[in-house]
Amino acid sequence: MFHDPIGIIALLLFLEGGILYLSEHRRMRRVFRYVPPMFLIYFLPMLANTVGLIPPERDAGGNIITPVYGDITTYCLPGSLVLLLISVDIVAILRLGKVAIGVMLAGSLGIILGGPVVLLIFRRWLPPDIWSGFGALSASWIGGSANMIAVAKGLETPAHIFGPMVVVDTIVPYAWMGILVAISGWQRSYDKRSGANTAVLDHLTRKSSQAGAPQLQPLTLRNIALMFALASGAAFVSLRLAQELPAVKSMINASAWAIILATAMGIVLSFTPVRRLESSGASKLGYALLYFVLASIGAKTSLAHLASAPVALVAGFVWVLIHAGFIFLAGRLLKAPMSLMATASQANVGGTASAPVVAEIYQPGLAPVGLLLAVLGNIIGTYLGFACSTLCRFASGL
Repeated sequence: MFHDPIGIIALLLFLEGGILYLSEHRRMRRVFRYVPPMFLIYFLPMLANTVGLIPPERDAGGNIITPVYGDITTYCLPGSLVLLLISVDIVAILRLGKVAIGVMLAGSLGIILGGPVVLLIFRRWLPPDIWSGFGALSASWIGGSANMIAVAKGLETPAHIFGPMVVVDTIVPYAWMGILVAISGWQRSYDKRSGANTAVLDHLTRKSSQAGAPQLQPLTLRNIALMFALASGAAFVSLRLAQELPAVKSMINASAWAIILATAMGIVLSFTPVRRLESSGASKLGYALLYFVLASIGAKTSLAHLASAPVALVAGFVWVLIHAGFIFLAGRLLKAPMSLMATASQANVGGTASAPVVAEIYQPGLAPVGLLLAVLGNIIGTYLGFACSTLCRFASGL
């Protein structure tokens, strides 16, 4: 067993690095098409905990055995959020116009309101503190994995609650993507019957094409040092300021404030020359730190904590159907074409990796729109995830 903190860190980094390496290997791409690297980075440390290779965070009495898992999350997460957000192009997102943004935000509203509704339906079969897990999952389904981890840290979601949420977040979005792809052949019929304004697609593809990708530059020692300085500085500042802000019992504590501040810091820095670090791979380093945090969260729990996953899966599918209802209503009101509705839905539930794929399947040239809408979700996901968690807490009667 790895008892020493350095040994635990080394094992987690080895698992993360090995999974990411294999995910890029040509012969393994088919496997990772169905089993996302993110899931394995969480699952394998959990398996290591279950078989006794690494210790759990706490013993049966609730006493801390090793603080290393919590320390990794506390110090690495704020820095990773800043590195992931400094490249966002808010101006390009605003250029998409009211129809695209309106449908996207309607989908997000469906996630926020769907959470407490689903909790009211299924809470008798779920643990009493599942509300914090639903809050974290809502952040993922508005933004992405970074938002989910951020809200889970801010809410101090227990390991036995977070585990089933990772399973739901792995299965439901891919199943939903399959449904969206399967009905893509109906878009012409739907657009004709609903009187959708298909001319908006030309406007969207033209506006989104103006948001070009940053020109890649060689990774230099200077830029590596700057990125690490930025990440560590952001972590220090956000954690320090968070200690000075008032706590709201069971809702916003110092950890939550640190996440909120780090997110805001990344958005503000995206308007400065610091955003140029993206050309050297700032977001890649951000994801490396984020996945390291995810591995440390997985290491806290064991397979026994997945007992509520089947019920949570059913709840997740009902939740997505509520979200789809909001997308449909907004689409009808705004006369949005089906391709834009599907893209906005996948941008919410799936994120930056899958939204461009769905967009391109529906309408060639629409992929940049899917990417920008998903980035919008990344920006607002953490904040709206905390809002949803508050509603879920009230719905659970706590």
